[in-house]
Amino acid sequence: MKVSLKNITVPSIPLAVLLVLACIGLWFATFLGAQLAATHGTQNTIVDSMLSFLSLSTLLSNLISLGLTLLNAFLLAQINNRFTIIRSRTFLPVLIFLVLMGSMSETHLANGSLLALTIFILSMFYLFRMARDRNASEQAFMGSFLISLSSIIINPLIFIIPVCWIGFMMFQSFSLRTFLASIFGTISPWIIYISGEAMFMGKIDVSNIFILHPAIGFNPATIPLPEVIYFGTLLVIFIICTIGMFSLSNNDAIHTRNKLNFMLLLIITLIILASIFQSQHSSFLPLIALTFALLVSHPFTLKQNNFYGIIFLIFCAINIAYIISKFIYI
Repeated sequence: MKVSLKNITVPSIPLAVLLVLACIGLWFATFLGAQLAATHGTQNTIVDSMLSFLSLSTLLSNLISLGLTLLNAFLLAQINNRFTIIRSRTFLPVLIFLVLMGSMSETHLANGSLLALTIFILSMFYLFRMARDRNASEQAFMGSFLISLSSIIINPLIFIIPVCWIGFMMFQSFSLRTFLASIFGTISPWIIYISGEAMFMGKIDVSNIFILHPAIGFNPATIPLPEVIYFGTLLVIFIICTIGMFSLSNNDAIHTRNKLNFMLLLIITLIILASIFQSQHSSFLPLIALTFALLVSHPFTLKQNNFYGIIFLIFCAINIAYIISKFIYI
């Protein structure tokens, strides 16, 4: 039996619309079948006030989250098309991202996390434009500014900034100019935030500005079996696709390889942060899903053979099975 992803990789417009509608169907199947996780408060007064209207009801929150997810999927497609992270035209990053977001019920009420993801994607447009430009201070400032802005919603994202400095080195754009621009871009949103809190709240509670609750170590017995199987399978698929991606790296341009290596470093960092800050682990899932979708789509798109076709079918099957498990484990 020959399994080909060609029709899904570059679908016709009607098929693309059908696939997106199917992903929306997965989203609402999860909504009907699961008791959704409550959104963790940011514990930042202004941010909580801004996001409170997003949680007026479970259905309304899901609809807003779905809208933000579709927007993020559109931005993901623009990043791939503009910076040729995958050298061939492909619909797979959008499809894989939507499937993951539809299956992970933990993200459906995390409107703040999806908003942070939107800001984070916008920062990527600036960072990826820095390639081989040691004078790209504007891009360094704006990229760091937007990541720091997203860290006001999810505080641990501030640790992504040092990863960006490594990215500057990968892109051959690291210099004193870009480093200082990144520093100023990082502190600017927090200066604005602290000023806003002082203006609107009349006081500054330093202990309530930056909230980190690291919790290293966990008991595997407390994790539901469907989640162990689901995330374990995704990890195996990711490892297989990463090996496939590196086997194709010699055919990619240098700037493309640098971007892929940066995305790989980014997803490893996000997984580590999600493991350390377990109380906010669901907040990291949208960002992990985005980088996962880009990286695994590379071999799925460029290696059109039975092996990767079967791996993709397993990916789809495990997501459907995970959604079905939510009806069983209510």
